[in-house]
Amino acid sequence: MTFGATILDAEGTRLSADEKTLFREADPFGFILFARNIEDGNQLRALCDEMREAVGRDAPILIDQEGGRVQRLRPPLARDWTPPLDFAQAAGAEAHKAMYLRYLLIALELRSYGIDVNCAPMVDVPRENTHDFLTDRCYGRTPADAAALGRAVSMGLMAGGVLPVLKHIPGHGLATQDSHHDLPIVSASESELDQVDFAPFKVLNDLPMAMTAHVVYEAYGPLPATMSPRMIQVIRNEIGFDNLLMTDDISMKALQGSYAEITQGSLAAGCDVVLLCNATLVEKIEVAEAAGLMTPIAQERAERALALRNQASEVDIHAVEEKLEALLNGRGDG
Repeated sequence: MTFGATILDAEGTRLSADEKTLFREADPFGFILFARNIEDGNQLRALCDEMREAVGRDAPILIDQEGGRVQRLRPPLARDWTPPLDFAQAAGAEAHKAMYLRYLLIALELRSYGIDVNCAPMVDVPRENTHDFLTDRCYGRTPADAAALGRAVSMGLMAGGVLPVLKHIPGHGLATQDSHHDLPIVSASESELDQVDFAPFKVLNDLPMAMTAHVVYEAYGPLPATMSPRMIQVIRNEIGFDNLLMTDDISMKALQGSYAEITQGSLAAGCDVVLLCNATLVEKIEVAEAAGLMTPIAQERAERALALRNQASEVDIHAVEEKLEALLNGRGDG
């Protein structure tokens, strides 16, 4: 079975009849959840079940659960977390262990509701002028810290049975505009980009999935990375990422054109699957039709990623919480 080359969302807390029909016919690779889709635990589990039933398979269900501002699940359904950068700085020398435990706990929460993919780690390297929408979501201010903590995040998620999504490849840290509203244009040299922004992604190029940056890197041409064949080749060849590459949300204002044009342009550039969020049913149909089915290489990458899904290890959650608290309070491993 070849998957549709899309990841789609739902309007509410249960699927409408029209949504079930669309998902059955388009067979999107997976689904993504937002706060509007979440009411309580039983409802959330039922929605995940409905999504998978609509496509007749164990489709991946994604969410953005970074902690801090970008956190779809909130108490009482999940723990509240400080922003990643603040958390990592507070943990100091124990940041790697603390980030592992933090994202292990996040993964266990997600799996308890049927969610098995988290859009993290985010290994963008912030600068002095990085836009506020991004800065406190980062892990460190050097490529080495971003990569090391990104690895810890990924290992924690996978230990909890959740696949990580590496973002925003090839690096969003130089952007001084919010790509939800504007198209950031980065004028840095190829050398700076390679040594700083691309560096963490090279270290983590073995992760199963990655999400593109809607950013123009002028050194590589006038198109945003998501729609740039040259930048996708950089991601594939120079960064060395040969696993499943998904776009960031194509409804973000950074991208210009109709949804069909953006979809076709992104796939033609070399992305494997298109993410569409917060769209109408008509727009979802437009994107699903424009995307069609995954290419053979994209399908192979998708299957390779899904094969890495596993059940969470047996974990003593209370012991993990105690260990994390000890680390954050300077008591080592507790």
